[in-house]
Amino acid sequence: MSKDYVHGYSDEESNRLLDQANTLADLLHEGTKYSAGSKAPENQRFLRILEAGCGVGAQTIRLAKSSPDAKIISIDISEDSIKQAKSLVEQNGFSNVEFQRADILNLPFKDETFDHIFVCFVLEHLKDPITALESLRRVLKKGGSITVIEGDHGSCYFYPETEESVKAWECLIECQEGLGCNPMIGREIYPLLKNSGFENIQVSPKIVYVDSSKPDLVEGFNKKTIIAMVEGVKEQAVSSGMMDIESWEKGIGDLYKTTGPDGVFFYNFFKGIGTK
Repeated sequence: MSKDYVHGYSDEESNRLLDQANTLADLLHEGTKYSAGSKAPENQRFLRILEAGCGVGAQTIRLAKSSPDAKIISIDISEDSIKQAKSLVEQNGFSNVEFQRADILNLPFKDETFDHIFVCFVLEHLKDPITALESLRRVLKKGGSITVIEGDHGSCYFYPETEESVKAWECLIECQEGLGCNPMIGREIYPLLKNSGFENIQVSPKIVYVDSSKPDLVEGFNKKTIIAMVEGVKEQAVSSGMMDIESWEKGIGDLYKTTGPDGVFFYNFFKGIGTK
């Protein structure tokens, strides 16, 4: 996935991922808590959770905090990202996470190794999400669950809106599609899970609505998550001729107007849960 990650692996992107996770933690992680309870085998004291595509650990620390009794195995294809994630987990004092470099399409685990699987903001960057989900299903125990969270760039609406701000947003979509990936994958979670063999599928929208009465979201979501994400494809957008530099700069400036007193921003994430 590394060469297909549209946002790159810069320090700015690492910070953006952390800001995004902090801002959306309550919304996206609501109900995501793994506890052994009565389902744990008698010879197993803890549940084994696979976090597929941990990145820099932005979501990992949320999992570690909400499920302190679980053993979390977090994997990623990028060694540098794993190093950052490991450092972040250590800084936050969690000891229930183990990191391993691995490819989702070629997992180095035996069949039915994990009780639950967590995948967040990963499938959108894969050219073959069905094969990835089938690979994950193989290592999931019968009766275990998978949680998938994805955004949908086609669900974005904002005010004020200009021709340049809309085009700048469309550049983000075009850059990701140019890599053969799917920036609108959120709406496809149900069929993806169904067609890869999962059952009892439930998908729920996770809506983010922002106006100036919500200053924390204006700062954390509009500025540090969404607009920062668009700014990250500047080089690709301008060098490929999607927009000239003057139009790009105006588009970004217009996007920042959504953070003003009269600005409004809407975006939809999707969270799906299925079982094997």
